[in-house]
Amino acid sequence: MNYKNLLLFFLLGLYLNGNSQNIPSLVLNKNINSTFSIVAYDADEQEWGIAVATNNIYVGSSTIYIEPGVGAFSVIAETEPIYGINGLAQLKKGMSIEESIQNTRNSDEESHYRQVSGIDAKGQVYAFTGEALKYWKGSAAYLYGEGYVIMGNQLAENVLSKMAETYEKSRGTLAERLLESLIAGQKAGGQITGKQSTALAVKGSNHEWFNQIDFRVDNSKTPFNDLQVLLNYHYGRIRVNQTIYALKMNNEKRAQGLLLQAESLTDGWSGMYSKIALAHLLMGNEDKAITVIQKALDENKEWKSILPVFYCLKEHPEIKKLIHEEAFSVKDWNNAIMIMVELNRLDEGIQLAKRTLNTYPNSSYTHYLLGKALKKNGVLERAKSSLEKALQLDKENVEAQRLLLFLND
Repeated sequence: MNYKNLLLFFLLGLYLNGNSQNIPSLVLNKNINSTFSIVAYDADEQEWGIAVATNNIYVGSSTIYIEPGVGAFSVIAETEPIYGINGLAQLKKGMSIEESIQNTRNSDEESHYRQVSGIDAKGQVYAFTGEALKYWKGSAAYLYGEGYVIMGNQLAENVLSKMAETYEKSRGTLAERLLESLIAGQKAGGQITGKQSTALAVKGSNHEWFNQIDFRVDNSKTPFNDLQVLLNYHYGRIRVNQTIYALKMNNEKRAQGLLLQAESLTDGWSGMYSKIALAHLLMGNEDKAITVIQKALDENKEWKSILPVFYCLKEHPEIKKLIHEEAFSVKDWNNAIMIMVELNRLDEGIQLAKRTLNTYPNSSYTHYLLGKALKKNGVLERAKSSLEKALQLDKENVEAQRLLLFLND
């Protein structure tokens, strides 16, 4: 028996024993991913979304194709992007979802290695599983539901049915429902060859860019947990922003509920802790703000660079020992002034701005912040004078330009 035959028998032996990852790709020299996905449409929100997982790396880079108002395609197994690219183009031309997939399939000589699903602008679905996939170890199939389609290959037996059941019973946003379904598939057995990457994308016709979801866990031992964390952070940031807006609208009761959610969802994201601390300060909860600051420092030693922002807490023993004024730059002092103005501690902010200008008289931004504080304090002529000085020092100080223009109207 020659070397090539020995290698083939070795690989086939591994395949039969289920001890190797993605054997078809090794034997056939194909870019085959054992993958499962759900594609769905939310008619109320006008959103299209896909959640997908695989035993290979960066699954989101080649398997997800979405265009709001047009449709969405998931392309797995022996991945061929042209199904997604052509599919969206053909939907725009008025083809049905079935025609948009079959049109490419009819000219694809290796369609028997593909698995493709799609959904159109009205939530109509279609999918196919290439004929060769039935010979691979594990289950290869698709499953339709109202406004969604699930598919996968090299799966444990009940993965698709569990995903469908979970999706239909779930509540929340489309992104939350998709991820809940995907995780349910993994808990039901997922890929029989393991897990390595996940992705979640949701795009809507009415979304701003910051509401579009495109999350990818490209290589991880815990890709489902990591994807859940990303989605939590996404909604957590929204809750933080909603909290601060509610406080500005004097709706403290709503703000309290939102902040509670925000802290839970952003746990572990130290970059968001400064906003959470600010929200507590806006509510007058200095002790809670200090707890958040200490948590941030415990989790991320580089967070100490943000400490000047919380100079307003310098009299608290826990913060006093952390604040080193002698090391402050003019930008640090400006950050300290900015937060005082944001908290409406205007007299303190004005005094700190004047003190900073004694050391940095040519700081355009400090003059701007002084003008902003004076304006909020109702001292309009002095505010104009400070803003004019800011512009003398730096004619490109856009914030000073706009505030002065507002005062002069």
